[in-house]
Amino acid sequence: MNFALILFLALVITGGIWLLDALVLKRGRAAGAKEPMLVEYAKSFFPVILIVFALRSFLVEPFKIPSGSMMPTLLVGDFILVNKYTYGIRLPVINKKIIPLNDPQRGDIMVFRYPEDPALDYIKRVVGVPGDVIEYRDKRLIVNGRPVPTRQVRTYSYVGNGLNYVTAMVYDEQLNAEGHEMMTEPGKPDFFPPQVTDFPARENCSYNADGAGFKCKVPAGQYFMMGDNRDASNDSRYWGFVPDENIVGRAFFIWMNFDDFGRIGTTLR
Repeated sequence: MNFALILFLALVITGGIWLLDALVLKRGRAAGAKEPMLVEYAKSFFPVILIVFALRSFLVEPFKIPSGSMMPTLLVGDFILVNKYTYGIRLPVINKKIIPLNDPQRGDIMVFRYPEDPALDYIKRVVGVPGDVIEYRDKRLIVNGRPVPTRQVRTYSYVGNGLNYVTAMVYDEQLNAEGHEMMTEPGKPDFFPPQVTDFPARENCSYNADGAGFKCKVPAGQYFMMGDNRDASNDSRYWGFVPDENIVGRAFFIWMNFDDFGRIGTTLR
């Protein structure tokens, strides 16, 4: 569901009714006559819809995390806020950038429109920016020939698909100055070869047939994304790069989780 489009249509309809009444219909009513109910509702709802539309289009937009691909950073049921202007001001609905600001940086948690189905919003971490050469071997990232510093910090257990109990190793990964946690499952390959699609700029990547590592050069204007739950994430390893025009914004805050109130107010890194 394209909620932005629904809001825009509601804004146009209520605003149109209000304007039509002010310019045409009002003149035909007797002095002191009550406004038609449709006009009254339109005038009441238009300012509210306008404020909501402006806030979620240009400032912040709420999202709910539907899967475990970003564990342990984000959990299923987290309600997050996404900064809509940090990567530039974009026209709502068509998502066209009109004012460039900052570019995504390695380590950012970014919401974007899934390249294979732009109607779906995905959330992953930026691990490669334009021009980067990204390698992933033995569960470790290598960016432009330099291994990303990692340090094992703990284990993390959760119930995975099929009600399987999973115990993963959690690492502190230093993609940027702040660092973040990511996790891997012992014994899993770096990627699953049958899941790799024939995505645009596929020629920029080379994959080992047995799933033991790959290497990709990120094209201009595009980004390489991976989930923090590396062995349970459908990401750029499989469907390729995210173009700039698909960017929605940068996730920065957890404002609600009905299953764990302790997560409320968490700043994302």
